[in-house]
Amino acid sequence: MSDFKIEEVINIIQDAGGKIVGRTRLQKIAYLLTATGLDGNFSFSYKHYGPFSETLASSAEIGALVGKLNEVQKQTSWGGTYSIYTADENAQEKDHSARSMLASIASDSNSIELELAATAVFLAYEGYEDAWEETAQRKPEKASPEHLENAKTLLKKLATVSVPRPLPTTLLN
Repeated sequence: MSDFKIEEVINIIQDAGGKIVGRTRLQKIAYLLTATGLDGNFSFSYKHYGPFSETLASSAEIGALVGKLNEVQKQTSWGGTYSIYTADENAQEKDHSARSMLASIASDSNSIELELAATAVFLAYEGYEDAWEETAQRKPEKASPEHLENAKTLLKKLATVSVPRPLPTTLLN
C-alpha cells in the first residue's frame, strides 16, 4: 500500500474539522492546500469538476476499505451518491494553523462555489489571463452570476489566511 497516501487524506479531513461532505469537496480542499503551499502530497490535473488527483481519490477509497477513515455513501435526490468522510481527531485541541484555517473555511463553503473557486485558481496557475471567464465557459451550468460572485468572495476569505504561496491576486479583484 506504499503508493497510497491514506494518512495524508486523514490529515486533510482532520484539518477540515474531522468531516468532509463530498468527494468533490475533498478534492478541492486538497487542491487549495496544495496550491497555497500548505501540502505537497498530491498532484492535480484538470477534470470535469476542476482540479483532480487520482492518487487522492484512490487513497481515500483504500483508506475507507481498510478502515483507516470512515466513508458513508448517501443517495442524492437525483439518484447519484455522495460521500461523507470522517476521521477521528484523537481528542486534539482545535488547530489554528493556516492549514486548518484554510481547510475549515473551504469545508464550510458552498460546494459549487468551492468548485468554481478552486477551478479558477487552477486555471490561473495554468496561465489563463482571465481565469474567471475560462471557469464560466467550462462550467456554464454552475457559473451563475451569483455563484461566481460568491466564489470570488470565498477566495477573498481564503486569501486572508497567511500561506506560503498566496492565491493569485488577479482572482481577488
